[in-house]
Amino acid sequence: MNILGDKTLKKNIMKIGVLSREEYQKRTIAIAKGEIKPKKDDPKVFFESMESIGQVLSGQNQELLRLIRDKHPVSLAQLEILSGRKKSNLSRTLKTLSNYGIVDLIREKGTVRPVVKATDFRVELSL
Repeated sequence: MNILGDKTLKKNIMKIGVLSREEYQKRTIAIAKGEIKPKKDDPKVFFESMESIGQVLSGQNQELLRLIRDKHPVSLAQLEILSGRKKSNLSRTLKTLSNYGIVDLIREKGTVRPVVKATDFRVELSL
């Protein structure tokens, strides 16, 4: 079963890494210099802490992701009605989820349609 509670849908797995800002910067510079080459299965998305992962993938946000996945809202206005959350709150949350690659925000005909990209998450943490 995936994080969104579904057993039947195709899994879209996102591998998440946890690195301090300093370690992330060192890694990015080393990649840019060609000193290290990221492996195919390395995380593409990084958080500074497990707490920050917990904030982005909170229970409330998981419910929102399930709602988007299951109901396929065609606009933020429709998602506002379905979720009972204010559009400004949804916009802020969806922008954060989009920045992490968890949702796509597709602009069409003057509206924004959210689409869930990741349904499962694997966390890689090194001390």
